[in-house]
Amino acid sequence: MATREMADLNERLASDLDRLRAIPAEDTVPSPFDDYFRSVAKFLLSVKKDAPNRTLYEDILPENYGISYANPEYAARILGDKMGPLLSSVYAELRSLIPAVFEDQKEVQAALYELFLEIYFEFENEEVPEEKTVRSIFGAYLRDYLSLFAENRIRAQVDSDQTFAADIIRTADFSNPAYLYRFGEYVSEDTIKTAVYINALPQEKIDRMAETFTEGYRLGFVHARKDLEEQKTVQIVYELGFERMIRAAFLNFEEMGLKPTLVRAASHLITWTANRHSGYSGAVPNPQFDYDHRYDLALVLDEDFVSERKRCTQEIFERLSDKSLRHAGPAVLETFGVPPFVPDLHPHALKLTGHQTRLYLDMKNALLAITKRYIPEKSRSFTIIDFPVPAIGPDFEAIFDATVEVNTLDSAHYSRIQQHLIDALDQGTSVEVLGQGKNETHLTVALQRLQDPAKETIFENCVADVNIPVGEVFTSPRLKGTSGLLHVGHVFLEGFEYRNLKIWLKDGMITDYTCGNFPTEAENKKYIEDNILFHHPTLTIGEFAIGTNTKAYQMAKTFGIENLMPILIAEKTGPHFAMGDTCYSWEEDNPVYNPDGKEMIARDNEHTLIRRQDLSKAYYGCHTDITIPYDELGSIRVIKKDGGRIPLLEGGRFVLPGTEELNLPLLEMERQ
Repeated sequence: MATREMADLNERLASDLDRLRAIPAEDTVPSPFDDYFRSVAKFLLSVKKDAPNRTLYEDILPENYGISYANPEYAARILGDKMGPLLSSVYAELRSLIPAVFEDQKEVQAALYELFLEIYFEFENEEVPEEKTVRSIFGAYLRDYLSLFAENRIRAQVDSDQTFAADIIRTADFSNPAYLYRFGEYVSEDTIKTAVYINALPQEKIDRMAETFTEGYRLGFVHARKDLEEQKTVQIVYELGFERMIRAAFLNFEEMGLKPTLVRAASHLITWTANRHSGYSGAVPNPQFDYDHRYDLALVLDEDFVSERKRCTQEIFERLSDKSLRHAGPAVLETFGVPPFVPDLHPHALKLTGHQTRLYLDMKNALLAITKRYIPEKSRSFTIIDFPVPAIGPDFEAIFDATVEVNTLDSAHYSRIQQHLIDALDQGTSVEVLGQGKNETHLTVALQRLQDPAKETIFENCVADVNIPVGEVFTSPRLKGTSGLLHVGHVFLEGFEYRNLKIWLKDGMITDYTCGNFPTEAENKKYIEDNILFHHPTLTIGEFAIGTNTKAYQMAKTFGIENLMPILIAEKTGPHFAMGDTCYSWEEDNPVYNPDGKEMIARDNEHTLIRRQDLSKAYYGCHTDITIPYDELGSIRVIKKDGGRIPLLEGGRFVLPGTEELNLPLLEMERQ
């Protein structure tokens, strides 16, 4: 930014702050809105780098959320059914001032101050403004700064010169967890406990964890026969507390020729995604706050907004194409151990209309298509690994050690065992999956057809590369013929808890669904529609897999943490079924080979083939894995063309010759 422009911006900020400082003492806004503006002005003035971390987030913490204007229910009760939720959404957006201040984003700071001041001015008149006036101001702000916010996020993803978070990780004194406050994210007691524990581990263990993480990333390129040599950057996604391991990962990636990039979890309404915390982040102050504001885009979502969002995204990627085309993809460290979240369904939280839902889904697909053009699948990969955090309970350290062991199991050994399953599955036309006990699963999964069994296979032999830990074989089922009921008594998906989840399928499409979370069937269906179907009227079954990591299952059972296991590990502890896109979405035409040299040919299904006529209709933009644990599993049997059956599992135990070793952890549990 030119010197003159910076001087003008500083003058603008000084003027904004002078005006803000006067508001708490003014009496020019009619009740009850006066309290809202005083409270929000005080918040804006409190956001400073040296402010106590808890002060910045105190208003939205669960114990205070009931009387916070960030809560649309409270705002509606105090400010009215229309103006309350709108002003609550404004306040939620104004909270993005926190990262703007910590990263010295002065133009963003000025934009947020002026959004608040412009709305405040409308309320200084004797009459309360109409809701549409305030909505228009908020909408104009979102449109005016759309390009700035989107470019800040995309640039942080692909440009290694954006070093705010990387500099903290490289220079932090890990002996003092106070370095965590430099990020401007919420630092909970659990975050501090995580950092203290990680920073006390032997260097050998840190190196082992980092090596598993980065080597899995490298192997993702090797196994997919993609060229890593041409790539220049890798995006690191993680939760605060693991900086010492991330620093070690930096060194490993740099030896591969990759510079790290770090994108903060989205803070602005127009850059939020289905998973708002899709970047580096601190602890979640209050998941209910995120849940209440996830559809605030309803305030501006129309055809013009979608068109502008697509246009500016295309232009940003074009400007940054030299960097995005050399971006290798994300390396993700996820955490688990926080108790499952079941949201309160707040009626005043903003919602998308039916028309807006269609626009939203179309926009998501269009933005993804643009991203794929500039970060193409043929030259990118990823890896994901999970570690527990202290919130998991008093056995944290033992669970952490067990997780490290699970994450570092011998891939080659598992590959040989899994090949026996694949050889049997390749003989089938379908697979029958039955539950046992209270589990009502009765599902037939139709399999793709092999043309040349000597050179082809229909199941991928999954080792510890892109998905750590090792332990599954998977395929994209045929839709026609895949029918029945999928039932799980208790499952934890993408941060949400489901009780007695049931999904019915007919020819590979979801026809009905329910769960037992809420008192009414309408509430249960809406919960699934929002968080599994993501507003699609139906989804296909995108994946069928058999998990083989009985060691991970033993860990979960031993420590009683089944309901806290992340899907990345839980999916390896039984058969699982993904609703939505296949595992190969956007790269179906790239060959995939198993360790035995056979090409995995089941990369498409009848729905994904639509891409050849209309790319915009081929993908759902979601993929949710649902696992049946071994103790709920009656049997898995391969059904051959002649009607014969090959048993793979019976009574939750592996019975196929060559796979019996997988039962050892299960037998150990029985003896305990």
